[in-house]
Amino acid sequence: MSLRWLPFALLFSSAALADTPVSFRNDVSAVLSRSGCNAGACHGNLNGKGGFKLSLRGEDADADLAALTRGMLGRRTDPHSPADSLLLKKATGQVPHEGGVRFSTTSSEYAILRTWIAAGCRPDVPNTPSPVSLVPSVKSLVLIDPQHTATVTVKAKFSDGTTRDVTAVASFELTTVGVAKLTNGELVREQFGETVLIVRYLHLQVPIRVAFLPDRPAVDVSGVPATHPIDKLVISDLARLRIRPSDLSTDGVFIRRAYLDTCGIIPTAAEVRAFLADTSPDKRTKLIDALLARPEFADYWAQKWGDLLRNEEKSLDKKGVTVFHRWIRNWLADDKPLTDFARELLTARGSTYATPSANFYRAVRDPYLRAESVAQVFLGLRVSCARCHNHPFDVWTQDDYHRFAAVFARIDYRLVDNKRNDDLDKHEFIGEQIVLTKTDGELTLPRGGDAVPKLLGAKSSVPTGRGDRLGALADWMTAADNPFFAQAQANRVWAHLLGRGIVDPIDDFKLTNPASNPELLDHLAKEFAAGGYRLKPLVRHIMTSRTYQLSATPNDTNADDTTHFSHAAVTPLEAEQLLDAVASATGTEIKWPGYPKGTRAGQLAAVPQAGRRMAVSDGLRFLKMFGKPERLLTCECERGDDPGVLQAFQMLTGELVNGLIRQSENRLGKLLTDGKPDADVLDEMYLSAVSRPPTTTERTKLLAYVGGAKEKRAAWEDVTWGLLNSKEFLLRR
Repeated sequence: MSLRWLPFALLFSSAALADTPVSFRNDVSAVLSRSGCNAGACHGNLNGKGGFKLSLRGEDADADLAALTRGMLGRRTDPHSPADSLLLKKATGQVPHEGGVRFSTTSSEYAILRTWIAAGCRPDVPNTPSPVSLVPSVKSLVLIDPQHTATVTVKAKFSDGTTRDVTAVASFELTTVGVAKLTNGELVREQFGETVLIVRYLHLQVPIRVAFLPDRPAVDVSGVPATHPIDKLVISDLARLRIRPSDLSTDGVFIRRAYLDTCGIIPTAAEVRAFLADTSPDKRTKLIDALLARPEFADYWAQKWGDLLRNEEKSLDKKGVTVFHRWIRNWLADDKPLTDFARELLTARGSTYATPSANFYRAVRDPYLRAESVAQVFLGLRVSCARCHNHPFDVWTQDDYHRFAAVFARIDYRLVDNKRNDDLDKHEFIGEQIVLTKTDGELTLPRGGDAVPKLLGAKSSVPTGRGDRLGALADWMTAADNPFFAQAQANRVWAHLLGRGIVDPIDDFKLTNPASNPELLDHLAKEFAAGGYRLKPLVRHIMTSRTYQLSATPNDTNADDTTHFSHAAVTPLEAEQLLDAVASATGTEIKWPGYPKGTRAGQLAAVPQAGRRMAVSDGLRFLKMFGKPERLLTCECERGDDPGVLQAFQMLTGELVNGLIRQSENRLGKLLTDGKPDADVLDEMYLSAVSRPPTTTERTKLLAYVGGAKEKRAAWEDVTWGLLNSKEFLLRR
């Protein structure tokens, strides 16, 4: 494919400019954007630069026109002597300019600005066509060595039905540093890898995925089974990138992965033995169905939603946390639609004890935080950047942000009682609260005036006056044609099961962060909707695919792939998973103050509060050290999953883990008391910890070690300690 950027001289020749009036909005503002003049780092800054302020990316054409024609006593633009205009002299380096030279006197940018100035710096006439969409010459690029350069053109469609090539006034940016660079209008590879080329024209932007590949042969995927819809889409994408998927995981790896991903626990030795002995061809599907029916499924996914919905004791108090967690867990256990789940949360009013879903608003106590939380959790959108200015990397304007926040402006609270432990801590609440809606009260726009409530990107209106704004929000959010909800939830579930979102980060959908496989994301969203927006059918659909069941062992084509799901992701166990796995492998229980005996870490409603009046338990200390979030943010990013020195120290020498290993009545103690042969003890410990029997080498060496030890119990404790500190135990593979 031959791709060319048309020479600027052909696009904006003097004759062409003379025949066609230059539009301030469509041409001048576009040039200022292309040159970076109205970017956030330059004159588009909140306070401008050097006394000259432009609106960010030309969002306010009237203000920009005034700044260019009236500021500096009119010296920035001089219609009588256009070449002497400061706008041109500074941008071309003829006079000192902190921003440096932005373009030359022979460039199309210079020609456009000079022509507009010479014509009298006119504003656009009424009904000047505005751009409505961008059409790049390609949607994606795959460049195989030795091909290392490419050029792209882009056309804009306007409101009057016309189409125009705007390559010369569009901005081109790369989202990844080091993979490629833009040189004289050409995309040039710096190293093999993938990046996204963002093409902007005024308020419009479109992403183009670009992959630079080494010269490797095309892969033959004809022999890879692809009967599942997910596999067809993934394999097609991999073939385009000359990547061959890994082989299937072993049964031992699969059963452990499936238990962790669905229920947050590891299988018992008996469950592993039964699965490994099963010879039926559909045993993996049968296992998935059995796991989806277990009560631990609701425990595990309630924990995930508790993180997102900020179910924590400081804001909700212990009773609020308990009733909210129970409500979430029961909803997931009954597998009711997540659209209805969202509706109940968004429209909740009443007592936070009697109406558990009202605790959602108890945790987010101002309109802006509510707007940001709802957008992030249910729509996959991070809109906080638009609070102060138009979003620099997405379509949302400052007006969009404040008008969406206005939907939540009338939520209020009545405190029945507040018995906080610390009167100086105004964020702590202990006692019942009533969530209600007022009949008045509005937010204001930053530039003044009421922020009329409006939904993000929606044409449907939101009631003003005393109308039910939250009901309108819920109607729009759960409608079949909502463009965000299904994709955001499907992507979130995919990320939990595959280790990475198709859009990643998973709550940051935007044009500059496109899906790695748009067709796959669209398929999952449709599958989610077809399943009644229920969680279990979507989880089952993903887990029954070959893609989910792939091995984590890479091959010679996919070792560097981190975005196209050619092999399983290796991830650390979450804090609750790890602690419960330690307890399961050792055959012990963790004690949680205030919870019944036998409660697992994955069943806790929230992290118990600890402070001056309450001792920190070993279990709580373990969970915090391994990244269990405090639930102070509405973001997956709050959960830590980076293994560090303190975590390794806790596993190696921590009192909790070593205490569980040494317990006299633990799994090891019972096996030894029952007089089990060493070979049987070893099998039991391996199956309980890593879901497989020991290899021949492991069996020979470890049995020799135990057999030659003076103190057999101590030797077996060493073996157990080694298993619990192995990568195979600590990682989900």
